[in-house]
Amino acid sequence: MKIGAVFPQTEIGSDPANIRRYAEAVEEMGFDYILVYDHVLGANPDRPGGWSGRYNSGHMFHEIFVLLGYLAALTRNVQLVTGIVILPQRQTALVAKQAAEVDVLSGGRLRLGVGIGWNEIEYIGLGENFRNRGKRVEEQVTVLRELWTKPHVTFNGERHTIPDAGLNPLPVQRPIPVWFGGMSDAALRRMARIGDGWIANPIPYERLQASLEALRGYVEQAGRDPKQFGVDFRLNANQPPANSWAEEVERLDKLNVTHVCFGTMDAGFTDLDQHLEALRKFKAEVKA
Repeated sequence: MKIGAVFPQTEIGSDPANIRRYAEAVEEMGFDYILVYDHVLGANPDRPGGWSGRYNSGHMFHEIFVLLGYLAALTRNVQLVTGIVILPQRQTALVAKQAAEVDVLSGGRLRLGVGIGWNEIEYIGLGENFRNRGKRVEEQVTVLRELWTKPHVTFNGERHTIPDAGLNPLPVQRPIPVWFGGMSDAALRRMARIGDGWIANPIPYERLQASLEALRGYVEQAGRDPKQFGVDFRLNANQPPANSWAEEVERLDKLNVTHVCFGTMDAGFTDLDQHLEALRKFKAEVKA
């Protein structure tokens, strides 16, 4: 099992020295990867009609690919994970280019988590259609993989046209692994067909067990091997389990969860040292 740390996007602040200190400390602690959330625009919570979304304009989000390029230069071993890039609100070829560049700069350490998101305001601001995002994402993933594995691509799809063109440089990984977020049955079926793994939100153990059973059934129906399909589950410092963290990770291991990521946001921490201390305690306890 791989053990990761969630980059505290909304709480780390804008000082690049703190970002450096976080990345270097996480790698020194022996974490296997750093997972980073993605949002481009935050809605004004006082906008007409109000706002009930999880995040708003008061929450800081560093741009995910620029940040990962910076983290690539600061680290040597940890995998860099988007958890998740909201793919349908972005131009596909541009995402392919940005992801390939991060993969090159990191020496092949990128894992691209993608999903369809929930924030319609963000889609509107980026000029994309919120209503058909689920339909568009599958063709997007096909285009990404074409661009990552071929020097020249000719593609004529329902929503994408590439007239004999390609990326340079190509990524180190060909293709870059694409994992999916999402919890709905449609999302599970989609990732079973075309994904390399699932980045799951925190849910009760029993629901995770049922979702994994369904997902692995869908993977088999797609003619694929469930043992080759990764599962990344997040634990959060603000939701401690009834048992110990080590016992919780052991329970997840019995479900064949391949990755566990520990988040420190929303736990009442007021400075970076508190985030790092929580990570140290978690890593020492799980001893993975």
